[in-house]
Amino acid sequence: MTQGGFDLGPRRHPRRMSLTPMIDVVFLLLIFFMLASRFGTDVALPIAGGAEGAATEWQGVPRLVDVTPDDILLNGTAIAPADLVAAVTQLLPEPSDAVILRPRDDADLQRLVTVMDALREGGITNMILVE
Repeated sequence: MTQGGFDLGPRRHPRRMSLTPMIDVVFLLLIFFMLASRFGTDVALPIAGGAEGAATEWQGVPRLVDVTPDDILLNGTAIAPADLVAAVTQLLPEPSDAVILRPRDDADLQRLVTVMDALREGGITNMILVE
């Protein structure tokens, strides 16, 4: 017996911590995030910057589409989204002529993309995006 009255045997050295469970958890997280992630290609929007419009000679009347959070304006006049393609097409001397898009008043990106998609579905492919 020892001083306190109990003999716990010889003092053992503390065991070294094993890293195997931590490595298992890291691999499980890696597999989870790989399976939960979406792998795919991002879609690029075919638009021209403001400099492209300056290099070509402008033909016809102005075709400025302002996209706001609540309205779509064609040359400063509010227009219904369903009527936009027909109204812009009437202003184009050639189907390949440019249309200028300008997001305004904190219009979000999704609203701009929706307008661009509507124009593209209507056959208008040459769009210039300006600030």
